[in-house]
Amino acid sequence: MPTRMAVAVPAEVPAERLFQVLTDWPRHPEWMFLTTAHVVAGDGRGVGSELAAFTGLWRLGFVDTMVITRWEPPTRVAVTHTGLLVRGTGVFRIAGGRLIWAEELTLPLGPLIRPVARAFMRWSLRRLVRLAASHP
Repeated sequence: MPTRMAVAVPAEVPAERLFQVLTDWPRHPEWMFLTTAHVVAGDGRGVGSELAAFTGLWRLGFVDTMVITRWEPPTRVAVTHTGLLVRGTGVFRIAGGRLIWAEELTLPLGPLIRPVARAFMRWSLRRLVRLAASHP
């Protein structure tokens, strides 16, 4: 059964700037908890582009592969997670002065890790907003 998670934080940053930083995949370590990301196919700026993200420390962690399924600058980017460990969908939306991150994932121990995952998602979004606000 999929695990659904969603978090939202205030974002008093222009949507264009927030979307620019959010979708600058190599910058993910600057705001996303223990995660690096890079483009593996396409240009990373549209539907069909493929991404790979490693979450963990040193060599302990997992790779999350994704395909961009929606690309609507400056308000929405959605992905399908295609990896062995993480499968499902995810979306970032910028609306009404808020940044929203929602995931529907099939994860090992999904319901058990949900509270911790949501806390890390919220922490990451707050860092993203601060980063976007500090670099005009």
